[in-house]
Amino acid sequence: MENLSLKLLHPSDLNRKSKQRYLVNRLRYASEYTQQDAGFSLLELIAVMLMIGILAAIAAPSWLTFVNRQEINKANDAIFAALQDAQREAKKKKLSYSVSFQKNSTTQNIEVAIYPTKKSDGSNLTFAEISTWKPLGIDVGANSKKFLLGANLSGENTANSTANSPVSYILSTPTKMTFDYMGTLPNANFGTPLTPSVEPPGLKIAIAIPSSGSSTSPSSIKRCVIVKTLLGSMITPREVSQCD
Repeated sequence: MENLSLKLLHPSDLNRKSKQRYLVNRLRYASEYTQQDAGFSLLELIAVMLMIGILAAIAAPSWLTFVNRQEINKANDAIFAALQDAQREAKKKKLSYSVSFQKNSTTQNIEVAIYPTKKSDGSNLTFAEISTWKPLGIDVGANSKKFLLGANLSGENTANSTANSPVSYILSTPTKMTFDYMGTLPNANFGTPLTPSVEPPGLKIAIAIPSSGSSTSPSSIKRCVIVKTLLGSMITPREVSQCD
């Protein structure tokens, strides 16, 4: 009798219904155990959120700098293209052509205009009469509102007379460069070299991201185009110091 009772209690000798009930109970228990242990605890969520915040704080400034550099490169390319377009139009049409840049005080856009220097009566076109202003780099997706516009020009094709002709990012009037019918810059003054250099600084159009401390002062993120010779040769230096 003892052997028989032990044999009946062994799971392998249970009848079919008992086996089914046994399996159902096991599955139900496993399901309940899994559901109870699913998800994250509050402490785990707080730890993950804290880690994400730390990583975001580290990565955000680098990402913003990268985006600003990409946009300022686009805008600087637009300045270079505008100068080349004015030079090309002058040679193509055998006329004097000018290119001007300004910071629109209403829209805050940096604007560019390419236009014939003289009107039909032979007089010079004034800034107020220019009708071809358009936002700088709008065709390449550059947002010129966030940039400062700078130049070292004191007049048409003339760099300011200070040694090394520094760039000013506070411009009260639009800039102006003029190419004659051969695409050269007549009577251009490329500025005074800073000793010991003997090379004139050239005519500079610059853009910069404002510094965090002042909306009118440039940060170290800046670019420029420099017209170097009477023939109208241009460079876009990578060195920030050349845009000062």
